[in-house]
Amino acid sequence: METRQSLKDTNVRGQTVLLRVDYNVPMKDGKITDDLRIRETIPTLELLAKKGARRIVIISHLGRPKGQKIAELSLAPVAEKLKELMPEKKIFFVSDVSGPDVEDAVEKLPVGGILLLENLRFFPGEEDNSAEFAREIAESTHADVFVQDGFAVIHRAHASTSAITAEIPSVAGPLLEKEVTALSKLTTNPAHPFIVIIGGAKVTDKAPLIAKFLKLADRIIIGGKIAADYNDGTLDEENAAVLKNNPDKIYIAKDFALDESGAKLDVGEQSTSEILEMLDGAKTVLWNGALGYTENPEFAKSSTKLAEYLGTHPDIYSVICGGDTTGFVENLQKAQPELNFGLISTGGGAALELLSGEALPGLESLDEK
Repeated sequence: METRQSLKDTNVRGQTVLLRVDYNVPMKDGKITDDLRIRETIPTLELLAKKGARRIVIISHLGRPKGQKIAELSLAPVAEKLKELMPEKKIFFVSDVSGPDVEDAVEKLPVGGILLLENLRFFPGEEDNSAEFAREIAESTHADVFVQDGFAVIHRAHASTSAITAEIPSVAGPLLEKEVTALSKLTTNPAHPFIVIIGGAKVTDKAPLIAKFLKLADRIIIGGKIAADYNDGTLDEENAAVLKNNPDKIYIAKDFALDESGAKLDVGEQSTSEILEMLDGAKTVLWNGALGYTENPEFAKSSTKLAEYLGTHPDIYSVICGGDTTGFVENLQKAQPELNFGLISTGGGAALELLSGEALPGLESLDEK
């Protein structure tokens, strides 16, 4: 983060702070089913309070309403959850992101108060990266500084990640810095032996990651549907060739647990044992993509054993990324709180693109000009 201004080095005393976070939390029947992303922002909110920010205005998105106002995707329940998590704070919600209602709500905020604005993606200007939309938010909130702390959205060129930085002095928040620093370390100076574990279903998403770490990792382990397709001979020719032509570097799971139709839905016991043996002595492990169909406990056995191994070996710096993988590990932690990992990333696509070396608009817009 050498080229970017950081919140920890910025004076925000007496100022109004506009904070971009990622409150894109899973919802069911109007209830939040996993509040991790909300809890992850509490240290940043506490830091802003400690640094003397006069007001904090939070912006985020939820789901994919595609520019339409959809009641089920309102951030109002998130405001209620934030009140529950921070009962000592005065927290308010307004069902807009700009205009007189927002101005009035900001003006009435008590010192140290927190205001959450409505879902950014209710408005087409957000995904259009509209300078006008960003300007309206900046003017309505009267923000003195913008803090980008939504790591999971920095790979998007949206108004709240890109255009807004032209309107307000902008800095990187601690959660963003934490994720970027940890993930960047894997591509620059990882402790060896360094092992990369790749699962999941979409090889197109993982191909850049495999190409990147063929040069950096000591071993790449392939599980999930990618391994199943390779064994079935249904993996596309180009990616199959990459896996086949690097036998000294790439290990591919070869036995599987099957469902009634014969579909390979989890890595089998033999391959799971071999994978865990390969982790013996490892110093760094990057895990992206579940090894099996974890939505069904019957086919989550290999992923569970892997997570338990990593979570009980403090000598391994483990980084977990990818939405399905992190969700699975987070749920496992609830049942086994003794499990500890180096980093459970809050960003799926953002983490993959950063690790693959792609440009991230939300980071580039924070670079000093």
